[in-house]
Amino acid sequence: MRDIVLMSIIGILALLALGKPWIGVMLWNWISIMNPHRYTWGFAVTAPVAMIAGVVTLIGFLFTKEKGSPFKAAPVWWLLVFVAWMTISWLAGTNPEADFEVWDRSFKIFLMVFIALALLSNKHHIMAFIWVTVGSLAFIGTKGGLFTILTGGSHRVWGPPGSFIEGNNEVALALVTIIPLIHFLQLQLKNGWQRHMMSGVMFFCAAAALGSHSRGALLALAAMAAMFWWRSTKKGSMGVLIIVAMIALLPMMPEEWWSRMHTIETYEEDASANQRINAWGVAVGVANENFLGAGMGYAYQEFFSKYGVYDDQPRAAHSIYFQILGNHGYIGLIIFLLIWISSYLTAGQIRVKAKAPEAKWAFELGGMIQVGLIGYLVGGAFLSLAYFDLPYNMMIMTVLAKKWVETKGWERDPKVSFLEYAGLSKVKKNKPT
Repeated sequence: MRDIVLMSIIGILALLALGKPWIGVMLWNWISIMNPHRYTWGFAVTAPVAMIAGVVTLIGFLFTKEKGSPFKAAPVWWLLVFVAWMTISWLAGTNPEADFEVWDRSFKIFLMVFIALALLSNKHHIMAFIWVTVGSLAFIGTKGGLFTILTGGSHRVWGPPGSFIEGNNEVALALVTIIPLIHFLQLQLKNGWQRHMMSGVMFFCAAAALGSHSRGALLALAAMAAMFWWRSTKKGSMGVLIIVAMIALLPMMPEEWWSRMHTIETYEEDASANQRINAWGVAVGVANENFLGAGMGYAYQEFFSKYGVYDDQPRAAHSIYFQILGNHGYIGLIIFLLIWISSYLTAGQIRVKAKAPEAKWAFELGGMIQVGLIGYLVGGAFLSLAYFDLPYNMMIMTVLAKKWVETKGWERDPKVSFLEYAGLSKVKKNKPT
């Protein structure tokens, strides 16, 4: 039954996407981030739902007249350069055939980033994109947070099987990164009960991140909490809120969790930490002798046998920075960093330019994007999530919001509700007076 309901929803949205490809962008985003088919038990688990979403969106994109240039700000140009460098690095890499699947998956994600930037333009588009991104992860976070609380944190939280965030560490970083965007949506809500509900969602996402037993997530939470406090106009109340959340969450974590977190201070005695440091050293060795890096992956026996110090067992980088360094060399790492530096600065530009009352939401979005990026860039230092959709979605939001503010989007936005704009409700006609 669950499979039939899900595939029916995807089918309806896919048909709508043929005429309104921006709906296809939302469908792709939902499937790519949340992987809803992984929560079914039958035929939908292995159904090519991402391919369906991508194909109908591309068909709609080719025929629609409502599209523009995706190159709206500096981060997009840096992403284009990165995709080109990534492709050259892959083709010249150690094993292009074995690395094809990783390149193919990453290239499709980046292609849809450019498609989204070309199709989305008004506030309806931007807000829908944010809601889909946040909602996809908030579902996982709320479910995981409840599980953590009910089990006293004695079991780890995991992400959707077969996804980028399947592992406990990966899903934790995604949930930490999304918390500022949940707060942004909370600021847009008017009713008190809705705002309280969003506070609960943030609490559950933080609980799920801690329940993953990820040390990187703990560091990311700490960095993001500091950024939250610094960005807040009400530092006193925000400080109290952060302290209350810590008092509520930390005491319930079991001894196993505290023992694992304690290894942050004694990393030199921890085998897992030493394995990561070993993998980082191998990445440096690969980049030093390979201008283009190793391709879409450097976890090959020949490299670990040659450059490994702690051991010679091939392992993932467990760091977005060393992952890119080993895969694409120093130039690739520089380009990758420029994507996020320019995205952070672009978010700051929104806050400077969003002076009109109609642009208040964009001002708030810029601040929360910056907070979320800090969470990703700190937590990502310990996880291999360089090609994950979420941070690139945040880049999309930033670029679109900046363009909207610069072009005074409030003057050209459709004067209808979102449901009417999406064709899910009839447009209300004003009665003559």
